[in-house]
Amino acid sequence: MKAVARQDVPVVIEGDGVEVRLLEIGGGMSTSFIRLPQGADLGPALKGLPDDQCQCPHWGYMLKGRLQMRTPDGDKIYEAGQAVYWAPGHVPVALEDSEYVDFSPTDEFNQVISHIQSQG
Repeated sequence: MKAVARQDVPVVIEGDGVEVRLLEIGGGMSTSFIRLPQGADLGPALKGLPDDQCQCPHWGYMLKGRLQMRTPDGDKIYEAGQAVYWAPGHVPVALEDSEYVDFSPTDEFNQVISHIQSQG
């Protein structure tokens, strides 16, 4: 069993108000703490991935704000206080300053993170 505090999780992406902290927690899963400022659109950072979208599934909880997820099935809105599941094939856009924690398969999420880092 393992528990981690946000401040103990390494930052893997930072800039323009975006912060992604990521740590493998075991069982092939990682947890991330993500902050996106209002107006942040991850679409440009995801260009070049299949369908120009994040293809990693995420299970999580919205701590603050509102996010729009652009998906092949249409846009969906998520807000603070909601537990969420985001299937492969999504692009986050922050409608407000947003924070969430999510749990994702490590190998799949590392591919997305590596792609975003290579864009910088």
